[in-house]
Parts: sequence; structure tokens; C-alpha cells
Amino acid sequence: MRRNDKEIIDQKAIDEIMKMAQVCRLGVSYESMAYIIPMSFGYTDRVLYFHSAPEGLKLMILRENPKACFEVEFDTQVIPSEHGCNWTMRYQSVIGFGEVEFIEDLEEKRKALQIIMQQYGNDMKMVEEAELSGITVFKLVVSTMTGKKSGY
Repeated sequence: MRRNDKEIIDQKAIDEIMKMAQVCRLGVSYESMAYIIPMSFGYTDRVLYFHSAPEGLKLMILRENPKACFEVEFDTQVIPSEHGCNWTMRYQSVIGFGEVEFIEDLEEKRKALQIIMQQYGNDMKMVEEAELSGITVFKLVVSTMTGKKSGY
């Protein structure tokens, strides 16, 4: 990271940002094309969980290339200035890399969905097996992640 004064090293602080974030931008790559998808997610123990329809471009890409990156941010605010070039942002963010694994086991899918719902402060009611069978659930196991903050 270019600006060491903005780097967040403490894993507990990074985990807190991950738990407070509302949207995760998942970045994937296929041949010469980059693709970013804003998604709802759940986070625990350096693993991000996602759910999806059973088909789509992101799933096609992830099945061919499971390597992915992600970005989340929390507590963003524009800080204006009298001069346009001096405007800045206050934020806390995390960027990371890892590999996606698809979850097929119905009980593991149920647990992943509970983690996603807990991200948004909601306990999920039991999900029927037919509903679990109709969705795709995958996780991104984080290999590296870095936190950054500005305006604090």
C-alpha cells in the first residue's frame, strides 16, 4: 500500500469493517474480460458467502476461473473543500483476494444463508430443501486482505 498511514493492519478492525459493510463488489476475470458484481454477502472467519440464481455470467466465469477479488467499504462521506481538487472522502475499506468454492451440501447451504442474513441483522427462518436446491451458494475463502481508512 502506497500510504502506510492509511493502512489498517489489525485483523479485528478489518473484521469489523467486513461485518458492517452492506455491499460486496466481487471481481472476477474471464479471458481478457474483467467483471465486477455488487452483491449481498455474509462474512465470518475470513470467508465470504454469496447466493445467486442458478445461472448467469458470474457463475460461468467462476466455474472456469475460481480466483476472485473483493472490495467492501463502510462509513463513507464526501468531505468538500473550497477548491475542487482538495475534496476528499472519509471511508474504511477492505480489499482482498481468494478462491471461490461452490457449496452443494444442503446443510452447508443453509448455514451459509444464515451467515448472509446475520450480516444484515436478520435471523433467517428455516429454508425448505426445495428452496435450497433452487439457488446457488458459494464462498470465497480469503487468502489475503488489506484494510484502509481515510479521514479519521
